[in-house]
Amino acid sequence: MLQRALAKAVTGSPSLQQLRACSSSELSLEPASCSLLDITQMTDRAVVMMNPHVDMPFSPSSLNTGCLERYGNILNVDTTGASEATAKPEGLSYAGVPASEKIAERDLKNMEKYQAKITKVGNSKCVDPAVIAGIISRESHAGTVLKDGWGDHGNAFGLMQVDKRYHKIVGSWDSEEHLAQGTEILCGMIREIQKKFPTWTKEQQLKGGISAYNAGAKNVQTYDRMDIGTTHNDYANDVVARAKFYKRNGY
Repeated sequence: MLQRALAKAVTGSPSLQQLRACSSSELSLEPASCSLLDITQMTDRAVVMMNPHVDMPFSPSSLNTGCLERYGNILNVDTTGASEATAKPEGLSYAGVPASEKIAERDLKNMEKYQAKITKVGNSKCVDPAVIAGIISRESHAGTVLKDGWGDHGNAFGLMQVDKRYHKIVGSWDSEEHLAQGTEILCGMIREIQKKFPTWTKEQQLKGGISAYNAGAKNVQTYDRMDIGTTHNDYANDVVARAKFYKRNGY
């Protein structure tokens, strides 16, 4: 029945293959491999394509379903977590992934204030919102350590700490515009790493891009030592561990 309904919905619309995209990189030709949610959303899209003025009960973000793994799956990225240099100032007597998760947990309540914006920007940029949240936790503790939106001795702005010395600051410190700028900077770094290390997996390139967000793509020389030269020599590993925590908590 679902197959017949979907076929009927796409009659006269763009190709059935286009509408059966059930992952970020592959086009599924078997409706049985798609979830009911996937098929429902694809049917909605077909209706909108045929009737652009129809008012459908789904969010624009649903049009981006599947794109969040364009840069790899954050849950599949290896990480050693926070270094002692990062954990100790947080009052923790231990380091590693448990330290990263504890810090991320402390930021969780404040992060919720921005979850809707983070999700919207992540969907629009095809970046997992959990990754954005991980960076925000690392950079500004979800804004709690900023003074009038500024950090890093007045050089970095906003939740994602965009450096005014290298970028033209846009938006207010906690705005969607700011989050879009910071996320686009991250995307640019990932793309640089993709060009620099084309044989790396998507997950390796994602981690390299996160490291480059802190210290630049030139600092990334090898995979195992990519964090050497970043703040506390653990930036990507810490952010990845925090991002995984946020992924498990609704981001």
